[in-house]
Amino acid sequence: MEPRKEHTIPFLGLKDGQHEFHFELDDTFFADTGEEELEGGHVAVYVKLHKSPNLLVVNIEEDGRVDLRCARCNGPLAFRLQCDQRQIFRMAEEEESDDDELVMLDPKAHSINLTHYIYECLRLALPIRPVHPAGQCDPEVVNALIARATENEQHPDPRWDALKELKNKRP
Repeated sequence: MEPRKEHTIPFLGLKDGQHEFHFELDDTFFADTGEEELEGGHVAVYVKLHKSPNLLVVNIEEDGRVDLRCARCNGPLAFRLQCDQRQIFRMAEEEESDDDELVMLDPKAHSINLTHYIYECLRLALPIRPVHPAGQCDPEVVNALIARATENEQHPDPRWDALKELKNKRP
């Protein structure tokens, strides 16, 4: 996801210590992700930044709603989202670190953009297969799925019979 200027925090003028920031993710943010799965939503993002001379510790907390599609009935699904993530930025000449939580910053840097980390936190909080709670799916679609499954049981694919015969021949 492309960095958004509203998620840039200029830390050069900040005093050492704790600082708090607040962002709102709306439908525009979700459209910018380019993912069809994320149809919209409203998420509040709270950022606590602890600044020290060579280190920035950023705690990102997200709370809100993301609009998805149910993987079972394809109906609209408002998913309640709560997540948090910690990211550490260190001023150093080195470019890489073995620690996933640690990001090296050029000592001449004066700001950090959190768009990627905000998106990453949100994405990791989403379920792999979003579905409605039991009994809340579109009943028409659920009935069609049940009818289709019953039909498949009554008229099985003949290729499965051939595979069963191979399985039964095993010693």
